[in-house]
Amino acid sequence: MKSFRDRNRDNRPRQPAKSGPGQLPRGIGTSPANRQDQKPAPRPLARREGPLPAERLPLILEVPPNAEYALLDSGAGEKLERYGPYRIVRPEGQAIWQRALPAKEWERADAIFTGDTDEEGIGRWRFPKTPLGETWPMKHDGIDYLGRFTSFRHVGVFPEQASHWDHMAGLIAAARRPIKVLNLFGYTGLASLVAARAGAEVTHVDASKKAIGWARENQEMAGLSDKPIRWIVEDAVKFAEREERRGSRYDIVLFDPPAYGRGPKGEVWQLFEDLPGLADLCRSILTPKPIAVVLTAYSIRASFFAIHALMRDTFAGMGGTVESGELIIREKSAGRALSTSLFSRWVA
Repeated sequence: MKSFRDRNRDNRPRQPAKSGPGQLPRGIGTSPANRQDQKPAPRPLARREGPLPAERLPLILEVPPNAEYALLDSGAGEKLERYGPYRIVRPEGQAIWQRALPAKEWERADAIFTGDTDEEGIGRWRFPKTPLGETWPMKHDGIDYLGRFTSFRHVGVFPEQASHWDHMAGLIAAARRPIKVLNLFGYTGLASLVAARAGAEVTHVDASKKAIGWARENQEMAGLSDKPIRWIVEDAVKFAEREERRGSRYDIVLFDPPAYGRGPKGEVWQLFEDLPGLADLCRSILTPKPIAVVLTAYSIRASFFAIHALMRDTFAGMGGTVESGELIIREKSAGRALSTSLFSRWVA
């Protein structure tokens, strides 16, 4: 959301991908093969006292087709998308229905992710027409950034997150005071750039040095180099734990953890085991007048009710509302909704 972890957005179980140059799934950091898995002692947890926050559910946040991005069609386990000028075909396990567009429309694709790798481990994209470079210019709500063909099928942006970005920007603008945002598992930085443009001071954390490099590149391309963004290469949980000890506090916390991940020093992350502790930690590093905490969960076999109940319990006694549901993308061809992830957010 995370050195860069394999988000497995089709929700199918998958073995963790191997680390190596150009083969780093989002959220899984590099580590020597002989390094033992490191599992720190779990964070001590006790149920919070006080009334549960109000609730709003199910909340379905939808991204329709627009000039920069569109889900053109989906079906038969794949999706046809348009990112800027390019048509891209990628696997999508949730698209269990049939395609609406004729085959000739799918055959117009500029890039197809096949899952095949050449001897260098970078051959997972096939370009039926002209070979394309690694990057191409994209734009979100006036913010320029780069799309990317990665060896783990992602393209440097998750357009369904736009609903969260817009919501966050509105909260920052409405606050009319200095706002500090922490973006854990920040990946290529679109959320951080949106927050910074809205006027917030941002701390962006990702376990991948490469992802941080991409995020900095996006900042320069967006013309936001003068905005206060700290780029931190670190395991997200360890960074948040240090912030707790140092007394650093934030008004908005975004966290988008992987289903499975490994930090830069071999730290192992398992979502169902570790999410309760991280949610509690995110509460502990909020300012006295916090605004929101946003959790997005990909690639898990669970109902959003599970993370909804966790977030309400975590923020017991703080008032506000917990809103939970799914992020979806509306298809252009037949108008079907493709679910991409679960989310739950506490809003003061």
